[in-house]
Amino acid sequence: MAKFFYLETFGCQMNVVDSEQIVDLLGRVGYQQVDTPEEAGLILLNTCSVRDKAERKVYGHLGRFKPLKDQRPELIIGVGGCVAQQEGEKLLEKLRYVDLVFGTHNIHRLPEMLAGVEQEGRRRLETEFLDADTRRALFPERSVSDAVTRFVTIMQGCDNFCSYCIVPHVRGREISRASGEILAEIRDLTARGVKEVTLLGQNVNSYGLREAGEMSFAQLLHAVHEIDGIERIRFTTSHPKDLSAELIACFGGLPKLAKHLHLPVQCGADPVLAAMNRGYTRAQYLEKVAQLKEVCPEIRLTSDVIVGFPGETEADFGETLALVEAVRYADIYSFLYSPRQGTAAAELAETLDPKDKQARFDRLLEVQQRISGEIWQGDVGRVLPVLVEGASRQGGAQLFGRTTWNRIVNFAGPAELIGRVVSVRITTALKNSQIGELEMDEVRAAS
Repeated sequence: MAKFFYLETFGCQMNVVDSEQIVDLLGRVGYQQVDTPEEAGLILLNTCSVRDKAERKVYGHLGRFKPLKDQRPELIIGVGGCVAQQEGEKLLEKLRYVDLVFGTHNIHRLPEMLAGVEQEGRRRLETEFLDADTRRALFPERSVSDAVTRFVTIMQGCDNFCSYCIVPHVRGREISRASGEILAEIRDLTARGVKEVTLLGQNVNSYGLREAGEMSFAQLLHAVHEIDGIERIRFTTSHPKDLSAELIACFGGLPKLAKHLHLPVQCGADPVLAAMNRGYTRAQYLEKVAQLKEVCPEIRLTSDVIVGFPGETEADFGETLALVEAVRYADIYSFLYSPRQGTAAAELAETLDPKDKQARFDRLLEVQQRISGEIWQGDVGRVLPVLVEGASRQGGAQLFGRTTWNRIVNFAGPAELIGRVVSVRITTALKNSQIGELEMDEVRAAS
């Protein structure tokens, strides 16, 4: 008899990959995924603790499943991911209707935990960190869909301990996956029709540095580039302090490497960068940006910026605005600082009134929106290569794909183009995407 589960995923690309592993594991023990919690006998949340008040939001979100549990006591409710790792037993104590809690190192134990709940009625908790060797043996082996693009995990954890960041505390220390295993997975993906891979890690730039005899990240990129069938390579996330000259050179020497880099700066002022324990200065960051633009003039950068870190002055914030103007990011992901329990910065006293913090955030947003608008509007009239990923949400005969800069483009075209890189003339620049027209040569080739 079929069993059904409902899964919600919050947070970063790493959580997306973890959820793919969850789907695969549950499929092996007879579960099928459904679209609504009302259809499910198992409800799972895969959680993220990076954003403000994440724990509170998870507790609130779980509350909407309690009426279902009251109606159907046999319903199983579970929580995984970073909030599960951080809260652990507190989740089971506070929410008596939650049946299982599993941390970031324990996804592989989900079928076993589930069996304990189903067969014995026991609530289960697994949040122990595993040793490095055990973790390396557990990098996910996932079934492959017919997607054109895929994430490939190359490392896990982080050793940087930026003072505001919870990631090392909930994901553990840094380990790199064996390069041979990574390359074998990518070859298998290409054999199944995947054209683009995004290499994932909390800090991909330090891939291999702690593993004796392993490739550097730049060497891994060269090896991936040699795989037949791969059209485009991306990676995230990069820490500026580990952006080596060897890696920078890849943007000038590897045609398949997308001309886009997410390079989080967090702040443009040295005193705040030091308090954040970022490991670089403003000048060092800008020098690396200059080197990137020298080897690849068409590269476009995106970034993360935290506003209102404890001790940030108006002058410090002005330095951030000036840096944003100087770099001209294609986009930024900006956040109001909020303390994460267990991090070093949580011990620092807030020095900015919430209204002033919000006012700075709004000023930053205004500057970046202007710059982004100028960049994307500048593409109008250009013919750009677009990797076609599938049918557009716009409906009709619309397709969508992405440019090398990771910008979504919607355009009319036949489904036969999915999986191909085609030439599209950009006609309209919107806030979050672009609209284009397929070049006639591409239309004739597909007909």
